[in-house]
Amino acid sequence: NHTLLTEFVLSGLSSRPELQHLLFFTICLVYSMTLIGNLLICMVTVHPTFHTPMYFFLRVLSFLDISTASVVVPKMLVSLLSEDRSISYLGCVTQLYCVVFLAATEWYLLAAMAYDRYVAVCHPLRYAAVMNTRACLSLVLLSCCSGKVVSVLQTAWVFTLSLCGPRRINYFFCDIPPLLLLSCTDTAPYEKQLISATVLVILAPFCLILLSYACIISTILRISSAESRHKAFSTCSSHLTVVTLYCASGTLIYLQPKSGNSQDTKKILALIYTTVIPTLNPMIYSLRNKEVKEVLIRVMAVLMKK
Repeated sequence: NHTLLTEFVLSGLSSRPELQHLLFFTICLVYSMTLIGNLLICMVTVHPTFHTPMYFFLRVLSFLDISTASVVVPKMLVSLLSEDRSISYLGCVTQLYCVVFLAATEWYLLAAMAYDRYVAVCHPLRYAAVMNTRACLSLVLLSCCSGKVVSVLQTAWVFTLSLCGPRRINYFFCDIPPLLLLSCTDTAPYEKQLISATVLVILAPFCLILLSYACIISTILRISSAESRHKAFSTCSSHLTVVTLYCASGTLIYLQPKSGNSQDTKKILALIYTTVIPTLNPMIYSLRNKEVKEVLIRVMAVLMKK
């Protein structure tokens, strides 16, 4: 006797009217920084100086960050200024599929990037042979295919559940935890497989990343130059900080989809991995690099002359 839903209403980030404009301008600023930072990385790393595996992976990472933010943020910005916060059933399916696909692909790509750094630091003489063009393309394709499989399965499982209401989603985009709260059937079996998927998609790559950096740090400790050690440690710590933040936000949301943290807490965590981290990645992975900054300055100078 349940009425199946044909559209949903997103509650947004906050229900307080006095915060809507402040949130709009803040999120708009962060989104602009995401687009500008990642587009600059895509543009600058095309330069012949950066035709290396590391910068190839960075270009793909920047594309994924732009895509993730673009799937979530524009709808969120419209919701902050409009009274109409509805999203169609098909729109919700599409948004969930894209978010899961991009997030899962990015996790596997981050593991591939950590492996690339491991080979470069720990086995420099074999680096060119191991990380050749074919290997790099294979790792990216494998990341995308794995992300697609995860996304298809998770989206199909969620929307085969009977979603019978209320149609209001206490979230700012269509995601698994708030959709499970709309189900009028037992979701316990799905929650168990979601935990397994979280382990495979987030925790397993995270452990591989930690293992890679443990080997990298062990090699760094044998460097005689204190300045080189400091620079290497600074880079590693920055990368690990972002990856840990990404891992923490993801696991806290998906390991306990219907319990544990409140929905408001999950909104903040989701905002971190869909909006904040895509802004941080260019600064952490590329814009602190001296060579990247030099090429960026030259490119900006040419654009200013035009």
